[in-house]
Amino acid sequence: MKIGETHSLLEKAEKIWQAALAEVAPKNLVGKSVIRKTDTLFVQEKRYELSAYENIYLIAFGKAAPAMAESLMDILGDCVQAGLVVALPGQKISLPGINVLEAPHPLPDERSLDAGREILALARAAGQKDLVVILLSGGGSAQVCLPLQGISFEDKRHITQELMLRGANITELNIVRKHLSAIKGGRLADAAFPAEIINLVISDVIGDDLEAVASGPAHWDSSAFGDALGILQKYDLWDNVPRSIRDIISEGRNGKLPDTLKKNDRVFEKVSSFIIGNNALALGAARLKAERLGFKTIILTSTDRGEARLAAKIYVSLLVSLAVSGKKLEQPRCFLSGGELTVRVKGPGKGGRNQEFVLAVLSEIERHTESGPLSGRDWLVASLGTDGIDGNTDAAGAWASRATIQKSRELGLDIQRFLDDNDSYHFFQKAGGLIVTGPTGTNVMDLRMFFLADKKGKGEK
Repeated sequence: MKIGETHSLLEKAEKIWQAALAEVAPKNLVGKSVIRKTDTLFVQEKRYELSAYENIYLIAFGKAAPAMAESLMDILGDCVQAGLVVALPGQKISLPGINVLEAPHPLPDERSLDAGREILALARAAGQKDLVVILLSGGGSAQVCLPLQGISFEDKRHITQELMLRGANITELNIVRKHLSAIKGGRLADAAFPAEIINLVISDVIGDDLEAVASGPAHWDSSAFGDALGILQKYDLWDNVPRSIRDIISEGRNGKLPDTLKKNDRVFEKVSSFIIGNNALALGAARLKAERLGFKTIILTSTDRGEARLAAKIYVSLLVSLAVSGKKLEQPRCFLSGGELTVRVKGPGKGGRNQEFVLAVLSEIERHTESGPLSGRDWLVASLGTDGIDGNTDAAGAWASRATIQKSRELGLDIQRFLDDNDSYHFFQKAGGLIVTGPTGTNVMDLRMFFLADKKGKGEK
């Protein structure tokens, strides 16, 4: 990963980020959770006798699907009769005997429809004496799109895009998508019933909510059509949604259509779900690396949510509070957090939630650097998507330091104007600070890092 500027805090930040990413690499996660001993398969603490199944099928979708599938096939390859893996366009994957389809993110297209149809067909082919292994990760909701009968693909894509632009969080977005889908909200598990299902999940949602990861295709759903209606009303969309969507949600609320599958459905007696990776694992690895690099490190939270600009104000207040004491830092400080923030897009610019967060932090800190408590400290902030993709850009996120403010002034860049235009990408493209990794093959939400040290390296080890 090429970040650009040579800076002691920046170099250490990169090492910390790389350690976090390595910890949640799908090959690492699958290898730790799935162990085979001859004909016995151990998934975490549960045991499966492979000889008990007539056929074993593999279904994988989400941003981490290719790497998860490659790792699992290293373990189970000789036992898998058929499988389907959905990859992002351009991802290279070679799995003999496995059907690989491409489908995009964050908005679906016709390839997403094809993937949905193929996955549903494969699930329906499974019988009572078969085993279906499902590999899920974030991004699966967009990659696999199969609307309920009566809803057009264009209508579902439109409402998904509108919710994103209005800043709906992933849980809200998925509640709506589940109630318009023939495959989400437990319906994939229903299609495979009565086959046995192993559901391996890399979580990209707060609280590791299995209902929300890829919209819970193999997990029950506690939400209802009325919740989908409430979300559309919250974002002032209900009065303007396409007629097909209004009809489906209204009929569902009135009991004329079956809802998503619920917890007591017999289908889930045959499903075992295992979370094999999440944001907390990445943060733990980041903390360990930071401590080894000499930082006094605290994990603040793995459940960041809400608007990026509001979160930025809170974190800057924390840094200022720490700096205001004026005491010498015997050890430089590192604060870590994770989660997934949102952006309410109002401007014409280009960016993502991580870049917008860092730009908002920069705007807040700029007010404190001339004569305030931060003037005597070195600091750096970075925010990155673990999937390597941030919004509608080729960047994973961004970093900023004291030098960024200086550079922006030299170039005559108005931080607040770029923020108002939701144009964080072009700001960091000019001032420096874009983090470009390309797709990483994993997805456990975002990682934020905040560093504070005595100026000119004092206190660093």
